Amino acid sequence: MLVFSGMAAGIISCDSRKKEISISGAFALYPLAVKWAEEFQKLHPDVRIDISAGGAGKGMTDVLANVVDLGMVSREVYPPEAEKGAVSFAVAKDAVVPTVNEKNPDLQDLLRIGLTRDAAIKLWVTEEYTTWGQVLGTGSTNNVHVYTRSDACGAAETWALWLDKKQEDLTGTGVFGDPGVATAVQKDVLGIGLNNIGYVYDETTRKPNPGILVIPVDVNVNGQIDPEEAFYETKDVVIQAIAEDRYPSPPARDLYMVTNGIPAKPEVVEFLRYILTEGQQYNIPAGYISLPAVKLQKGLQLLPALQ
Repeated sequence: MLVFSGMAAGIISCDSRKKEISISGAFALYPLAVKWAEEFQKLHPDVRIDISAGGAGKGMTDVLANVVDLGMVSREVYPPEAEKGAVSFAVAKDAVVPTVNEKNPDLQDLLRIGLTRDAAIKLWVTEEYTTWGQVLGTGSTNNVHVYTRSDACGAAETWALWLDKKQEDLTGTGVFGDPGVATAVQKDVLGIGLNNIGYVYDETTRKPNPGILVIPVDVNVNGQIDPEEAFYETKDVVIQAIAEDRYPSPPARDLYMVTNGIPAKPEVVEFLRYILTEGQQYNIPAGYISLPAVKLQKGLQLLPALQ
């Protein structure tokens, strides 16, 4: 039986007497990890799985300190982390998107003109842009309020990579966690934030959550959002666009489960094997993109054979 204690505590548990798997890390991977745990527990009811969402940085720190068995990491593993023993298993793909309040006074221009990479740099890095008119090239004098992540996380790091920067280079009001940034934007009609798609769209309706919308990215930088760039109406359309590489990468990115060295704990090995095989069927329904077979096979080849 699975017991949910909510996102605030960030833990799900599977009752068990013997076998345990502990996981912490990226908010981006948390919803899918919960789904994998639910389905895995149906096959292995004797395994207890604890999952906490606290950011990719926490996941990496926890796994390298042997506090958890698996770290959820929504960015590439850095060389110093690999030198300390971090081994990554690519398990899914998603994307970070720019978000605004649905009642933004310049919304129609935002949807028509979109956001360019240059404008994002002048919002999150150099702070040259302080009004929506500057962002859009219009006469609007409405102020723009920039939000970023205060926690070490893959979402902000991936967004920064798109801008050829690191997370610590990003400016704006720091907010903890993906849910926190989404809430900040929902409460601020002049706000702009960055979110994983899983925290923008409703899982049931597949449409944006109340109060928040994605700003289209002007990929070809022609000053307008062309039909092939307009794919944000529903979660399913966004997922298809990411899978077809119509959204830039970064800020689209692979998501990882990370271990400290090659895992030897049988239940951890079995869970990873499940994620890389049967578990992939849940990626798209949960709002993620499945990975190419070659990437999944690379992960499987790292796993030891169970006796």
